[in-house]
Amino acid sequence: MGTVGSTGGKAGETVGERRQLINVAYRLLGSVTEAEDAVQDAYARWYALPRDRQEEILSPGAWLTTVTSRICLDVLGSARARRERYVGAWLPEPLPDRTEWDPTGGTVRTGPADPADQIVLDESVAMAFLVVLESMTPAERVAFVLHDVFRYPFAEIAGVLGRTPAACKQLAASARRRVSGTPAPVAANTRSDVVRQVKEAWQTKDIATLVDLLDPDAVMTADGGGLAGSVLRPVEGGTRIAQYMAAIADRAPGLELLERSVNGVPGLVARRAGVVVTVASFDVGDGRVTRIWVVRNPEKLRPWAL
Repeated sequence: MGTVGSTGGKAGETVGERRQLINVAYRLLGSVTEAEDAVQDAYARWYALPRDRQEEILSPGAWLTTVTSRICLDVLGSARARRERYVGAWLPEPLPDRTEWDPTGGTVRTGPADPADQIVLDESVAMAFLVVLESMTPAERVAFVLHDVFRYPFAEIAGVLGRTPAACKQLAASARRRVSGTPAPVAANTRSDVVRQVKEAWQTKDIATLVDLLDPDAVMTADGGGLAGSVLRPVEGGTRIAQYMAAIADRAPGLELLERSVNGVPGLVARRAGVVVTVASFDVGDGRVTRIWVVRNPEKLRPWAL
């Protein structure tokens, strides 16, 4: 991504890039914490450059995007080994819609901004989409996210991956085939209605209604990370999931269940004593829930702290 030229006022330009970099890094890594670390590392490398070298760089934003993406590529490359040591299933970190939590509507801030505040919530951060991204190779994911989500040309992506533009185009095409197999998004009002019905049936422990709301081949995946109780393997089948949900309701007195936006789409949040302990995302098809992703790892719920 173009780095040769001569301009001034670099400091202001670099500060203004942080939001875009956080958005790129979160989609590449599926983790708010790791995205923030990658962006901080990229800025550290920028400020470590001699002043004359900074002045030679035509586009600080492009330079920072290149460096951030390379850092993310390295993180993705080492993630497989780390995931093998992870207790149970690994899921991306869920994102709140801050306007639902902040009584000021997000207009008043005290202290430094949370990285989660800066992530644009669109279809490219929906949990279903992020889970598909997890199935890609690191190079496929970088090529696909940078090109298909952020519209970077392959000539610039080549500089990130150290490959030819043609090879990067092939990587993105391979990644695109994985995404093409996923169902089309459901209208927000339909999804919201289904999630609301699931909430009501769960609260009343109405197993029959839950079974009706769940696709017979539905799958529920939970992420406790060894730090919170959860099933270590996916629960398969609508009936088994409904029975599991009812059993959880029996064992969790005092749990407050709320409808909340999760990664930009309707989901459910469970709180105990005002503290978020579970965030659930749903995929819906033909009026029924097909997938449930449950995040209970407290380290992944930090953006949800009130």
